[in-house]
Amino acid sequence: MKLNFQKCCEKDVKVLSKISRETFIDAFEKQNNPTDFKNYISKAFSFETMYKELCNTASHFFFIYKEKELIGYFKLNEFDAQTELKEKKGIELERIYIIREHQGKSLGREALLKVLEMAIKKDKEYIWLGVWERNLDAIRFYQRHGFVKFDTHPYYIGSDKQTDWLMRKEL
Repeated sequence: MKLNFQKCCEKDVKVLSKISRETFIDAFEKQNNPTDFKNYISKAFSFETMYKELCNTASHFFFIYKEKELIGYFKLNEFDAQTELKEKKGIELERIYIIREHQGKSLGREALLKVLEMAIKKDKEYIWLGVWERNLDAIRFYQRHGFVKFDTHPYYIGSDKQTDWLMRKEL
């Protein structure tokens, strides 16, 4: 299946906010405290937050299309936009989400291959990401694609302190 990728710009912020909110809710709502989760969602994926992230020149959002249908998105962070390492030689894959109806069709794999290709074109030596330690399907997905755990860090959903695995792949 051939996917198309479109870099997001300021005019896309409403759609980006909507797909970000929907995919995050689908992925994690049932596993979190409802109050903490609602508060997190309302701030993390608000129009204002998404606009600010989108306008950061070291962050890059891309929509993922299957033919003309929007099926997901991803976000790459470079330099100071990275949530942790902030090294020039690395790039962070902060988000990669496929809409639930399109999961299980190897589309995430194809999107990840595009992300890796982009990182290589930017002359990065490695790509890294954070993944919730309880998101076992995602951990296995990344491990199958050569990512290895190198550390952990806290991730807060409201007042709920969770642990993300930090995973890295050499390019």
